[in-house]
Amino acid sequence: MRVLFACYPEKTHFLAMAPLAWALRAAGHDVCFASQPKFVPEITRAGLTAVAVGGNRDLWQVMTRDPDWLDNGVAGWPEPYAAADETDTSAITWERLHDGYAFQVTRWHKMTNVPLMADLVEFARQWRPDLVLWEPSTYAAAVAAKACGAAHGRVLFGVDVFGVTRERFLRLRDERSGERRSDPLAEWLGAYAGKYGTEFGEDLVTGQFSVDLMPRFLQTEAALKYVPVRYTPYGGAAVVPQWLRDEPERPRVALTTGLSSAEYDTEHAVRARDVLDALTGLDVEVVATVSAGAREGLGPVPDRVRLVEFVPMQPLLATCSAIVHHGGFGSLCTAALQGVPQLVLPYDCDEPVLAERLAARGGALALHATRATADGIRERVRRLLTEPSFARCAEDVRRELAAVPGPHQLVKRLEDLAARHRRRR
Repeated sequence: MRVLFACYPEKTHFLAMAPLAWALRAAGHDVCFASQPKFVPEITRAGLTAVAVGGNRDLWQVMTRDPDWLDNGVAGWPEPYAAADETDTSAITWERLHDGYAFQVTRWHKMTNVPLMADLVEFARQWRPDLVLWEPSTYAAAVAAKACGAAHGRVLFGVDVFGVTRERFLRLRDERSGERRSDPLAEWLGAYAGKYGTEFGEDLVTGQFSVDLMPRFLQTEAALKYVPVRYTPYGGAAVVPQWLRDEPERPRVALTTGLSSAEYDTEHAVRARDVLDALTGLDVEVVATVSAGAREGLGPVPDRVRLVEFVPMQPLLATCSAIVHHGGFGSLCTAALQGVPQLVLPYDCDEPVLAERLAARGGALALHATRATADGIRERVRRLLTEPSFARCAEDVRRELAAVPGPHQLVKRLEDLAARHRRRR
């Protein structure tokens, strides 16, 4: 069958999806990956066939021009998606969700989807894929799938804030009547659906099914169809450096704030300098991934600290006794699959939720970035290194994740789902 993947040009999201594309290609299916022209080299470096669609305008261009962009809804998800993990139901109001959608359709979703839409629909109609798999906010791919009659589903690599928020919104909408039931997201997507000869359905928001890379104990689910698959770490083209092949002389601790920080040269809420200062009080060797821009302002570092711009995480973690990171899905799951105890310093999006749930399993500790101090970081890393329960619980999590079907085991299921849902136009 023909399978079309689609993602707006966000490297970490693409890298999470690439192993599933490899599995389908290895099974003999014809696979293409669509994104904006400037992202084509990233796709082809991964050994996949790229399709350039649309222009090169994207969300990060807006964010770099507007330093206040992220100030709305920091320390978690922006509205309305912050409601997904809201435990106080009285705080989940119609006005909050409706106004949040109205704001994000204009501010976020149009910015990431409008540049893709026309070209992606045109290619889908010409190539006629049987299945379209899309990044969960790349709604243009759902419209394209529906316009050509392909089966389609989301690929999730985080808490399903989009599905859960939508479910809560629909429940509140159904309690209302008349003009008080407006739906900014449906109105926007419905206009595009009509333009391309189809109509709005909730599958344009949440897919006909969702391939879920998130471990079940970390996920927040809506009443949707989820297809679990084990996360396969991939950080891009990499070479294992010579120094990593030598046994460390003392316990090794990794420090990373993720690929996005390196890619866009941004700094996490907890500065690398502060974490390095905290760890100097321990008898450890530190390997820290620090972007070139951040490194310039870092100043001198202790002898037992090695600074690198990039290193493949799996070979590194195989030599580590602990890792300190920001709580991004990729860093967290890569460490979990290696059975390495983790100190998570979360701040944004679903990082706080993931950190809390991982820590509850006993193989990690969580310390919110806004409360992180040198003493707090140092003491928690010391505990990870000296209290055997953390390593035992981390190994239990590793075994649990290893038992989840891998991408190659999912291929038959995707073939069945494509046959069930596709409707040729």
